[in-house]
Amino acid sequence: MTYTILRLPTVVARSGCARSTLYLRMSQGLWPKQVNLGARSVGWPAHEVDALNAARIAGKSDGEIRSLVRKLEAARTSE
Repeated sequence: MTYTILRLPTVVARSGCARSTLYLRMSQGLWPKQVNLGARSVGWPAHEVDALNAARIAGKSDGEIRSLVRKLEAARTSE
């Protein structure tokens, strides 16, 4: 699998959410935590952003999205 890491401006554009909303959703378990790329650099795997967008479009509940976020974050450690 090829991984693409998206930086914050791209994630904001692709999700349609403001930066503050993304960080609020992260604190609520509704968005995956960022991946540290360096001392002052973070990003998100593109496939995770796509999966979250698809779940929102499909009308998934917050509980279902939390479950998806846990699954996506767990997959990071198993790969």
